[in-house]
Amino acid sequence: MAVWVRQAARCGWLTASGLLGPRSRSCGAAPLPALLSGLRLPPWRLNVAVGRCAQPCRAQPCRAKGEACAPRSSLPVAVKQEQAPETVSDLSTAKLYEDWDDVPPSSALEEISEEEAVKIIADPILPPQSSTLRDYVDHSETLTKLVHLGVDLSQVEKRQKAGQLLLTLDFEKDITKILLFLKDVGIEDNQLGPFLTKNPYILGEDVEALETRVAYLKSKKFGNAEITQMVSRAPYLLLFSVERLDNRLGFFKNELGLSVKKTKDLVIRFPRLLTGKLEPVKENLQVCLVEFGFQRNEIQQIAFKTPKILTASKKRLRRTFDYLHNIMGIPHNMLTRFPQVFNSRLLRIKERHMFLIFLGRAQYDPTQPSYISLDQLVSLPDEVFCTEIAKTSMQDFEKFLKTI
Repeated sequence: MAVWVRQAARCGWLTASGLLGPRSRSCGAAPLPALLSGLRLPPWRLNVAVGRCAQPCRAQPCRAKGEACAPRSSLPVAVKQEQAPETVSDLSTAKLYEDWDDVPPSSALEEISEEEAVKIIADPILPPQSSTLRDYVDHSETLTKLVHLGVDLSQVEKRQKAGQLLLTLDFEKDITKILLFLKDVGIEDNQLGPFLTKNPYILGEDVEALETRVAYLKSKKFGNAEITQMVSRAPYLLLFSVERLDNRLGFFKNELGLSVKKTKDLVIRFPRLLTGKLEPVKENLQVCLVEFGFQRNEIQQIAFKTPKILTASKKRLRRTFDYLHNIMGIPHNMLTRFPQVFNSRLLRIKERHMFLIFLGRAQYDPTQPSYISLDQLVSLPDEVFCTEIAKTSMQDFEKFLKTI
């Protein structure tokens, strides 16, 4: 082995990476693959000098250009190669490693048994496009963790571009910091999933921008508990910029003629006023003023006591007001005193009013005996209404309902 290594070192057969060069026929040595197959040495044990011959050839000088030098050898003449060495143009490292492998690599065309085929588990193919996030859950760590958190992906995917947003986010890099921010705001662990189901877009927001909006609310004298309540009831609240939040607060203060304190109390109880559209609010204010005939101070009281009326359906408001005022004869001042009646179902109002008329107890004037307030008319459960207000049984009320 030492002989052919010395020969290789003298004639510079190998390149710097350990591979054969183009001068594979020089010095009359055996080809490298034949040596490796006989000696079975790993390629990293070949300590071969690279470059020109380490020592000048002592044989006879070359007689023609390009003719290889005959190296001096200490071996007997009988040991020399009797046939011309095989030319190897190139030999990769992978090829060397394959020669030393005891087990040949498997091929895609190799036949396998049925038992082996059954044991093969193929990963599901990722669909190039889909209308549901369910197809991507097994391929996305982000979606998997959101599901464990309690996020309802079937609801999220109904929101415009929300599914695409979640697929572009990394849970550790993008989502974790938002979850920590929401916990700092006061959202409980068991509420994170439902909150993100309603507002997945907050996961794409910048944390610094979110913190700036919270700082603005605090500057307006909203307490931590009040901010938590507002964010929980209106999940989109923190998507609004500081300028937009400031404009909304100013709108309700000016339109309703409320003080700063009352404006703050109004949006704390119904924070969706800050996140909803302003056009329905403006229209309902005009309906109350022009069509219903309420005074501005009465509208202020109605809106402050029952802010939901500002975003209610105009059709529903008209039908309820028409029945209360024109059929039941309830004056404006009583409706201002009990504005929560506008939040009740019109069917319940009709059924109970007609039952009281049947019993002769439909009395809504506070100056008269047996007075029944609008709050008692609409807010009490059926059994309590029957026993305490109608002074009858639940069975009689049910029989009456079958006649109308």
